[in-house]
Amino acid sequence: MSKITKSPRKVAVAAYKIAKSTLPQYAHRYSPKKFTQPQLFICLVLKIFFKTDYRGIVAILSDSPDLCKSFDLVKIPHFTTLQKASKKLLCLAVADNLLKATVDSVIKNNAIDLAAIDSTGLDASYISRYFVRRRRSKRYNLWEDTIYRRWPKLSIICDCSNHLILSAITTRGPSPDINQFRKTLKQAVDKVEIEKILADAGYDSQGNHEYAREVQQIESIIPARHGRPTLSDKPLKGKYRELMRNNFDKKTYGQRWQVETVFSMIKRNFGSALRAKYYWSQCREMMLMVLTHNLAVIQLAKKLFYRALLTPFLPVNSRRFHWFVIRLT
Repeated sequence: MSKITKSPRKVAVAAYKIAKSTLPQYAHRYSPKKFTQPQLFICLVLKIFFKTDYRGIVAILSDSPDLCKSFDLVKIPHFTTLQKASKKLLCLAVADNLLKATVDSVIKNNAIDLAAIDSTGLDASYISRYFVRRRRSKRYNLWEDTIYRRWPKLSIICDCSNHLILSAITTRGPSPDINQFRKTLKQAVDKVEIEKILADAGYDSQGNHEYAREVQQIESIIPARHGRPTLSDKPLKGKYRELMRNNFDKKTYGQRWQVETVFSMIKRNFGSALRAKYYWSQCREMMLMVLTHNLAVIQLAKKLFYRALLTPFLPVNSRRFHWFVIRLT
């Protein structure tokens, strides 16, 4: 599955259901009570879904009364209200609870067979890549390919079967991936039980293998390529790294590209550039992109599950098949 729903109404309905079960109605008992916290959260989700800013989503909601009815929004909030609400609704603790609610709505048995971890960088502005490549160095006459010295960095663990994001860590790059393995895996394990975890060579270390296998009881599959190249007959440091070189499961590791698909889905559907300018604002926007992705995946996952229930095991013109469909409906 490499697609998500394109319907903003379906995303709003899914977000409303998740938010009502996770967030309190109001932040304080003395709040003005003009908008509920679930309604403000849906407005933030739709901002990412439409790839616009706070003023843009206010204008879109003003022109879309049917969309507002899907989450009982009578009055359109001011764009500053949404900006202030994002600081409360997208802090680490609240965002993690919302992420857990999206995972629980799809994974019913609280266990998955295969997960993958990776990280990616996002753009911090909307500078044209063509303009950057065209700008030459006067001294060395070289093409310039680098845009930033530092950029927003997103690390995730996803379910390889349905592209659902299980955990997300927001930092700033460039930074090594090897130090973020335990923190990202810990958040995923708190939500679901994982049987196997896949990672590229950037996460290769004996400590990461020990944490996954001995502490979390998860089979880790990471190619042992970290460090300087050595002779093939020289043993590697650590029994798990040596195990990866001698008995590496290439067939299972071939599914690691599923996490790359998740990054492609996020950047294609929600954009690869962040509108936020400051560090914490960029972290909140990346978490909002992760939540919006999961909410869009939820609708497609339910659709595929419903189709699986109606998969015909008998010919379509068979009376038994029509009786089977009637019993399901």
